Amino acid sequence: MEQWQEKVTRWIGRATLYALLIALSLLFLLPFIWMVSTSLKDDPQVYRVPPVWIPNPIRPQNYPEALTYLPFHSYFFNTMQIAVPATIGVLISSALTAYGFSRIQWRERDALFYICVATMMIPFQVQMIPLFITFKTIGWINTYWPLIVPAFFASPFFVFMLRQFFLTIPQELSDAARIDGCSELGIFVRIILPLAKPALAVVALFQFMWAWSDYLGPLIYVNQVSKFTVALGLQQLRATFHSAEQTLVWPYLMAASTATILPILILFFFTQRTFIEGITLTGIKG
Repeated sequence: MEQWQEKVTRWIGRATLYALLIALSLLFLLPFIWMVSTSLKDDPQVYRVPPVWIPNPIRPQNYPEALTYLPFHSYFFNTMQIAVPATIGVLISSALTAYGFSRIQWRERDALFYICVATMMIPFQVQMIPLFITFKTIGWINTYWPLIVPAFFASPFFVFMLRQFFLTIPQELSDAARIDGCSELGIFVRIILPLAKPALAVVALFQFMWAWSDYLGPLIYVNQVSKFTVALGLQQLRATFHSAEQTLVWPYLMAASTATILPILILFFFTQRTFIEGITLTGIKG
């Protein structure tokens, strides 16, 4: 009898936990559901009270109309030109820096690491003017270089993440490779990087997401419409509609917004197992 009551109690507790998780998941999904719903509505349905969650009639033509109203195909290509090189640069530079902070012994290593981590406390708003003056002086304004080149000088956040992961790799593997005559770079490429694939996937996904959705960086450095990214394109679409006082403002905006986040969703869908593994394993050793 007691065993049966214990099973019932455990089942009720687990059911309550799952119900709570489902409720919280729906709460987090609510803005996304509303965005997709609005992207399929006509204008009167957007302003109807109470809100209409299931569009009737459905307007799938909002997507091609919104994406061709402005050259979003060009904005997608421009954003890829920034996001892909920036992701590669962050992966290479942050992994090398983290390797030096975690696997190589040298004087004042930990002190310099703490200084590196402390730079995360400097907000971007403080850096904007000095960076703009620097890039303007070397003639990089209205180019993508200010958005790509800094990625090749490591990110303190990703250096911290990768260092914590590298510390979990047994030192004996590196020692055995050194005995066999492997160089430090060979150890990094042949042993550390293959074992750090989950952590590297997390870094790549985070950096790609940040570069893809970055609005402030392109707004500061890019002033030519043909070089706009998707974030600037969405703002231009909103400004164009309001200045022209056209209908379907919000359905078009939501349709374009949904289309712009699809690459991130697809990327996460195919890398979610590696991503979750990397998040789980990163930072378990100090």
